[in-house]
Amino acid sequence: MTEHRAHLHGLMGEFETPEQLLSAAEKAREAGYKRVDAYTPFPIEGLAEAIGTRRSWVPLITFIGGLGGGLTAFGLQYWVAVITYPQNIGGRSLNSWPAFIPVTFELTVLGASIFAVVGMLAFNKLPQPYHPVFNVHRFAAASTDRFFLCIEARDPKFNLSETARFLQGVNAQHVSEVNDEE
Repeated sequence: MTEHRAHLHGLMGEFETPEQLLSAAEKAREAGYKRVDAYTPFPIEGLAEAIGTRRSWVPLITFIGGLGGGLTAFGLQYWVAVITYPQNIGGRSLNSWPAFIPVTFELTVLGASIFAVVGMLAFNKLPQPYHPVFNVHRFAAASTDRFFLCIEARDPKFNLSETARFLQGVNAQHVSEVNDEE
């Protein structure tokens, strides 16, 4: 049975070193927690795997944008040169595809880059000027010298007292409730 409070986002444990955080994240996954997030002042190798981050869709979105840009560029040039305004210049064929390559390349890069940026922003839910973890007073140290692990209340295994005990058991210095509203 899960214990739940209104407006509770989860519980956050504070750690002093990256090794402690990485160990706690691995133990949280082993214990069956699935809705886990970590906050650190710098990247920690292996942390994404420890908290169970799924594979990103951004590379596929980027590929689709590049493919769409390239096909659009080539198709537009073909349509103009062959169908709409055909002009026989110097006896060459109307579909002179080598002349289409520079524009096709440029629009492939443009389409891929636009889709990559928009996809990254969308999948990272950015811009996000507010997040419930900002309500935890001690979280201000996350950008300087502290490491935090948050287990969300929407996790199927979340129980307020048991999760707090779990975080204390993995040597969290402080365990704080994260509320959606201040």
